[in-house]
Amino acid sequence: MKIQRVLGLFLVAVFGGVTAVASYVYMAGEDKTIQVIERTHVAQPAGLTNFYSAPSTGLDFTLAAEKTINAVVHVKTQASSEGVYNPWFELFGYEMEPQVQHGSGSGVIISPNGYVVTNNHVVAGAQEIEISLNNNKTYKAKVIGTDPSTDIALVKIEAKDLPTVSFGDSDELKIGEWVLAVGNPFDLTSTVTAGIVSAKARNINILQSDDINNVFPIESFIQTDAAVNPGNSGGALVNTRGELIGINTAIASRTGSYSGYSFAVPVSIVEKVTKDLMEFGHVQRAFIGVRIAEMTEELANTVGMEQVQGVYVSNLVENGAAQEAGIEPGDVILRVGGKGVATVPELQEQVSRFRPGDQVDVEIWRNGSSRNLDMKLRNQAGIAELEDFSARAITSLLGANFEEISERQKADLRISGGAKIANLGNGKLSQSGVKQNFIITQVDGQKIQSPKDLEEVLKNKSGGVLIEGVYPNGTKAYYGFGL
Repeated sequence: MKIQRVLGLFLVAVFGGVTAVASYVYMAGEDKTIQVIERTHVAQPAGLTNFYSAPSTGLDFTLAAEKTINAVVHVKTQASSEGVYNPWFELFGYEMEPQVQHGSGSGVIISPNGYVVTNNHVVAGAQEIEISLNNNKTYKAKVIGTDPSTDIALVKIEAKDLPTVSFGDSDELKIGEWVLAVGNPFDLTSTVTAGIVSAKARNINILQSDDINNVFPIESFIQTDAAVNPGNSGGALVNTRGELIGINTAIASRTGSYSGYSFAVPVSIVEKVTKDLMEFGHVQRAFIGVRIAEMTEELANTVGMEQVQGVYVSNLVENGAAQEAGIEPGDVILRVGGKGVATVPELQEQVSRFRPGDQVDVEIWRNGSSRNLDMKLRNQAGIAELEDFSARAITSLLGANFEEISERQKADLRISGGAKIANLGNGKLSQSGVKQNFIITQVDGQKIQSPKDLEEVLKNKSGGVLIEGVYPNGTKAYYGFGL
């Protein structure tokens, strides 16, 4: 009996050892097979098909792809830059040839008669734009308008009965919802990738402000993990119904290629911007006129809120819409136009849907309770009406922003009025030698009492222009330039 028991234990030990060795060899062989497949891309070993199969989403993306792919276009741009200096060219009498730069991106057809939305950075500086459809037809395109503040541009091709992508509702988009990115990464035409919405209202500080050219970045990106690469810029982000819910714009990457996250301008912004560009050629942007900060638990306790919500008003812009409506520093903005705002990007996104002159309801928190105020939105100049873009064109041409001069300066300088340079950038004025804070008092002998006078006089001018004025230290000066 004792011998049988020992023999039994021996056999069990041997069987266990063989099993363990066999298991180790199988797993080691499995790992080795995976590595070999990754290196050489050989066929999968028999019996391991299920191990390598991608997990099923339970969703069918074919309908969304079919509804979208023919309305997403390839945008190719061409621009020339100054040639690189080569002393051999000069020695042998050759002239320097300008260098031709080529760019590539994507776009989305939003109307049957040829309006295409893309990113501003795709077409910025382009002298020629070519649009290629999914059926390989090509068209020359012209820029209708651009908006660097949101990185959106609108171009037009001469065509009709084109396939389009209809606008969806980015407000209804849920985190975790499946989405598709459609575009032309690495010049690979009509590429579709899928992912989920990772976050909404992301501010990644990728857009640059430019006070001279009235560029005030609005970032409220949809973040996804759909694979997006260079060339996808300007392409479509669509939901599973094939509706446009964003324009793919940026990736988070240390290498320049996709590293896990991509960002799209929500269609709530895209729709407003493209409508303005179609109607005016520029965006009619509304401003509340507040300086704001993200809410924190400390701020919430300070203002008597039980939970962290809304956007904190730290200060007001003089004569802005908020000041006129009765908002005060220390208030918390909870809702604008009926929509709740929990972060600064959400507030910017919501306000960007309106135009100057629009009347909106604003809910705020003050002294332990909420209240509602009627607010009439204004433009950047503080005027509650649609903007005259001839003034913006003059500002851009001259490369300066202007402001009224104070009564004290009028008395000190013994002038009745003028247009003072508040910010000086690159343009006709700086090129002519004009310095910061110069006050323009006359243009071609016509008196200038205010920035508005300057706009009115210059918008009908052409050819040579002579401006007269004075610096704050009393030095008078004259400058001439051509328009």
